[in-house]
Amino acid sequence: MKLFKISLFALLVFGLNCAKEEKIEIEKIIEKPEFTKAVAVVHPLGDSGVMGTVHFTAAENGVNVKAEISGLEPGKHGFHVHQYGDCTAPDGKSAGGHYNPADHEHSGPEEMMRHMGDMGNITADENGVATIDYVDNDIMMDMIIGRGVIVHAGEDDLTSQPSGAAGARLGCGVIGVQQ
Repeated sequence: MKLFKISLFALLVFGLNCAKEEKIEIEKIIEKPEFTKAVAVVHPLGDSGVMGTVHFTAAENGVNVKAEISGLEPGKHGFHVHQYGDCTAPDGKSAGGHYNPADHEHSGPEEMMRHMGDMGNITADENGVATIDYVDNDIMMDMIIGRGVIVHAGEDDLTSQPSGAAGARLGCGVIGVQQ
């Protein structure tokens, strides 16, 4: 009887070792590539007319966010990375809330403790065009791929919880890898 138990134990150990070796081989095959560029093409939600592009590029101290959005009313508009890359709902709510993997409270992009998706506001000029170009120290390139970018109707007050009271969603784009 003891011989049977030892054999069963030996098979179990052998099986676990084989599984570990196979896992290592599989991990080598499917290593995550390094993403250095991403882009979101923002499309209008409903009849808003809001559209543009947002480029994300790996930088020394974070991610460079560069955007040009048109079709806006002059003034400030909330601008965020949202949980899901789903722009199918006419009101944009299929994109979920702000992307917040660390479970922090909503804040501005300069704050240490904030949603990763809190990019603050973009400001549209008298022609309804907003541009922004800054380095975000909290965004991680490999974590935003496949998520959504939302442009809001109103200004993000950077304090109201959970989303800054920026109002309706006017534009939505899915962040994808760029060559």
